Amino acid sequence: MVKCAEISRKKKNMSDYMPQREILTELSLTFSAFADETRLKIICALSFSEMCVSELSYNLSINQTTVSHQLKFLKNAMIVDCRREGKTIYYYLRNDMVNDILFKGMEFLAE
Repeated sequence: MVKCAEISRKKKNMSDYMPQREILTELSLTFSAFADETRLKIICALSFSEMCVSELSYNLSINQTTVSHQLKFLKNAMIVDCRREGKTIYYYLRNDMVNDILFKGMEFLAE
């Protein structure tokens, strides 16, 4: 039988290894980016090449308003970034680790 004193000691040891609240909040936001099918399509498309809203809309058969809305979410989650070229804004994945997360998820589902 486990005694309360032992549980309390284990809890203190475990809390030494828990990420700080700010990190957990950022992780939650990052993983929520992968929790929507439309956002996943956009992430997959941007893994091939940077694209503007109209290119994403055409290639994914999603209306431009929806694409723009989801890109804003992905930008706030620090998954995508953008650059301006004249009047056109091109979106791209901020980091190759985004692809790694996506592929790890697919590997997980394949098991």
